[in-house]
Amino acid sequence: MIEFYPQIKAVHVAMVIASGGLFALRGAAVLAGARWAMAAPLRYLSYTIDTTLLTAALMLLTALKLNPFVVPWLAVKLALLVVYVVLGSLALKRARSRRARAGYFVAALATFGFMYFVARAHHPLGLLQGLAS
Repeated sequence: MIEFYPQIKAVHVAMVIASGGLFALRGAAVLAGARWAMAAPLRYLSYTIDTTLLTAALMLLTALKLNPFVVPWLAVKLALLVVYVVLGSLALKRARSRRARAGYFVAALATFGFMYFVARAHHPLGLLQGLAS
């Protein structure tokens, strides 16, 4: 499977961009009061993108023979993914007030950004790794 690494990584990166972009669009629309943000076609598109993203991630782990529970930056990224999903769910539908949704939305976007920098740096602290030295 390693011979397909460039293609799998390209799909993974494309789905990261698509997933984050769609979440940002839907979250902003929810805060603006737009009903279309929670319409079934957009929800299903989000599920499809995230399933493709997860599949590509698992394929990369397999191809590179990486264990996310042993490689520190992957463990952090996996933990942040759980936080991001919870915050995103609160931002889009579970929070009771607009103010709470806005707070969760900003926190979810910040978590997404931190995951991105952890992945780019291959370090658990992402861009903050210089502060730990």
